Amino acid sequence: HYIIDHHHLALALMEEGLKEMFVLPVAHLDRLPLESFWTYLDNRGWMHPFDAKGRRCSYEEIPHSLREMVDDPFRSLAGALRGQGGYAKDTTPFSEFLWADFLRPRIKRRLVNEDFGAALRQALKLAKSKDANYLPGWCGPTGGA
Repeated sequence: HYIIDHHHLALALMEEGLKEMFVLPVAHLDRLPLESFWTYLDNRGWMHPFDAKGRRCSYEEIPHSLREMVDDPFRSLAGALRGQGGYAKDTTPFSEFLWADFLRPRIKRRLVNEDFGAALRQALKLAKSKDANYLPGWCGPTGGA
């Protein structure tokens, strides 16, 4: 079984000691050869094969369990940014990762790690800029009167 959404929530619940969770199967792909399986997931937008530095990785590098996931501090920053109204929730798959990739070259990783509040304030300013207007859920100024 593979989880295609809410990985962070599932991991947090596991770490809190929850033993069982409800899931909703979205496809039965057990008959596909492995390479076709990964291609199918990728083409449906059901996976985001990128590492914590925003670099695309091979399918073999994708963690085999939730406990093997590596924290991406920019994904956490993007989640907090949405929570502060930096952008709207959107149906685009992995939209928080797209925002993380936008923030990654613009905010120093050290700042995110050492002063998350300051990084969030900087992210809020960036989120309202025209540079971010291509991202899902962008809600910056439109320039109208």
